[in-house]
Amino acid sequence: MNLGSLILVVLSLSLTFSVHGAPTAQERADWSSFFVGADAQGTIVVMDSRAGKDVTFVYDAERAGRRYSPASTFKIAHGLFALDAGILRDEFQVIPWDGVKRSVEPWNEDQNLRSAMRNSTVWVFEGFARQLGDNREISYLQKIAYGNALSGGGTPFWVEGDLAISANEQVSFLRHLYRNELPFRVEHQRLIKDVMVNEAGYDWILRAKSGWSGKIGWWVGWVEWPTGPVFFALNIDTPNRLSDLPKRQEITRNILRSIRALPPL
Repeated sequence: MNLGSLILVVLSLSLTFSVHGAPTAQERADWSSFFVGADAQGTIVVMDSRAGKDVTFVYDAERAGRRYSPASTFKIAHGLFALDAGILRDEFQVIPWDGVKRSVEPWNEDQNLRSAMRNSTVWVFEGFARQLGDNREISYLQKIAYGNALSGGGTPFWVEGDLAISANEQVSFLRHLYRNELPFRVEHQRLIKDVMVNEAGYDWILRAKSGWSGKIGWWVGWVEWPTGPVFFALNIDTPNRLSDLPKRQEITRNILRSIRALPPL
């Protein structure tokens, strides 16, 4: 085994340990008011690293350890796979529209990595999956210990298939990405973080990605402050489908504001 292979094995083992070991977390039963107020069932994990150490809070710890389809939150990892495999060169590379008219209007035009992340353009990432193939997808998933690391089942596998991840695992993955600790080129990790920017103030940046499987809604990411980041991963049930989707950000933002991880309104 050469040195490069050994380093990747060590990294993979380290990631596996930290991802699957649920963080020691303080249960925040008081956060139930944010879920009740939004008429939603779900969980949230928040890791506050602003004090120079990681302090983790959780609402519904049992659910936080349960795996669900990542839906479009997987685009964070999938973008890294495409960059590493050379399918995608940078954020400027044009990905030609295939001409198929879809219900989401912003999807019906050429894309690049930034627009595909912003608009959650499914067909772009389905193209990445075809070019990568199942074997490379599984290899990448295992390398970063992403949830159960499965790519089978329905199509796309990150929505309709077997891939599943917990809120605890989402936070661990994001923490490694924030620190450029994933087994990918640092410039690729920085690029993915750049296209994740949702909002910013004079001393903070919110990087996040939403996801929806049809049954489960996600919002994951972190807020960067001069004193350190605050990571979060929320998932909720969406029995009312589209009308439930705004609750993902509503609940998360209210919780982050309650611990001053986002500025007040």
